[in-house]
Amino acid sequence: MRTSTRIAGVLTGVTLALGGAALAAPAAHADIPACVNQVERELQGGEAPDSVRMACYVGLTGHHDQCVSDLTRAGVTEQTAGSACRVAPQ
Repeated sequence: MRTSTRIAGVLTGVTLALGGAALAAPAAHADIPACVNQVERELQGGEAPDSVRMACYVGLTGHHDQCVSDLTRAGVTEQTAGSACRVAPQ
């Protein structure tokens, strides 16, 4: 499978997952940006990649440990990952 095809598939999956979260819980959807903003502060102006948004969605569903693990795998420090994942389900 070509890399471009694989990337397109992953981005489609992320888009569908985030779109489903918006439809299923529109009030809670606002907390994904709060989580992403925590990470972007660490990046000091850089935009968070899709892997961060997906990890924040995982945190929104209440899976704090998985959220932290996914964010640290995406290159976020453990301290920032912990604080970002704490704000996701609020």
